[in-house]
Amino acid sequence: MKITAFLATTAIAVALAVPAYADMKIGILVPTTGSEATYGQDMANAVDLAISEINAEGGVLGEQLTSIVGDDGCDPQQAVNAASKLASSDVVGVVGGYCSGATVPTLKIFGDAKLPFVIAAANSTKLIPANPGDAFMINSTGNDQVAKAVEYFTANGIKSLAIVNQGDAYSQDLADLTKTAWEAAGNTVPAFEVANKGEQDYSAIVTAIRSANPDAVFWTAYYADGGLLIRQLRQAGYQGKIAVGDGSNSPELFNIAGSAAEGVVGFSNPTAEFLPEAKAFIEDYSAAYGSAPGPYAPLAYDGMKLLASAIETAGSTDSAAVVEALKAADYTGLAGEITFTPENTLARSNFVVLQGKGGKWTLAE
Repeated sequence: MKITAFLATTAIAVALAVPAYADMKIGILVPTTGSEATYGQDMANAVDLAISEINAEGGVLGEQLTSIVGDDGCDPQQAVNAASKLASSDVVGVVGGYCSGATVPTLKIFGDAKLPFVIAAANSTKLIPANPGDAFMINSTGNDQVAKAVEYFTANGIKSLAIVNQGDAYSQDLADLTKTAWEAAGNTVPAFEVANKGEQDYSAIVTAIRSANPDAVFWTAYYADGGLLIRQLRQAGYQGKIAVGDGSNSPELFNIAGSAAEGVVGFSNPTAEFLPEAKAFIEDYSAAYGSAPGPYAPLAYDGMKLLASAIETAGSTDSAAVVEALKAADYTGLAGEITFTPENTLARSNFVVLQGKGGKWTLAE
């Protein structure tokens, strides 16, 4: 009897000493392998930095947060596998989404699992009809980017525009939207080209563009291949304006394209160095990871803070309650105000115009 009493007393003491909660798990869906891995790891780092700050302030609903990374590789099938693993890992929500083509098929998986999903970077309009209602886009859509691009090209006297994409959900969507808007404004698209991902020799596309002799070229895909196209265009003597979409807003573009990227224009979400509110974030990120935050780090950081805020507002991790809190959100992060349209897209345009000068991006406006 004495032993039984001792064990019972010990069990009560242990129960009182151990917190009555388990860690709250957050899923991070990003590419950590493949050609876009730099972006993905940067986003994962930013989410983890936000988590560390949230935990230092007491966590969410009294619980500490932990993260689980799902590597989508910017590949649709790999993304499906990564999303399925996250959905079965007891996560209470997901932050991430870089490549639109890889993000689209995950929407149903997270929707079926009733998981709120804050999409930090992917912005193809193809995400909108695929959204079952649990996903929220905090980067402006392709429609907003096209509006900014058309505004810029028109203001700079561009009349003819060659457009090059890679046939994926992001770059083709942006290319198609641009072509439609550009021609509707009374301008011409004398060349509309599709490049293979991972292409090394762009001579056929360069020849087609030089024959069309457009005032400007718009590359709507990612920086790893875009840098090569830019370099080969300039080497072939093309002297018109070159512009890139937000998939190419990485500083790495200058390492790949070299001096050919001088003067290149980029349509981009606001990056950390151009955000007045991000000074401390830049310092903390650099101290934690040994490098400056990349283009989508602020949005990924904001996405985690937004999700945490919504869970607190909901008072639980119940999916329906968190989704309702996100729908009603009026949150101001590093990249500005976040409120949503009825389609769960960012209710404002966050696009700015960048220009390559001296081997780096500068703010053009």
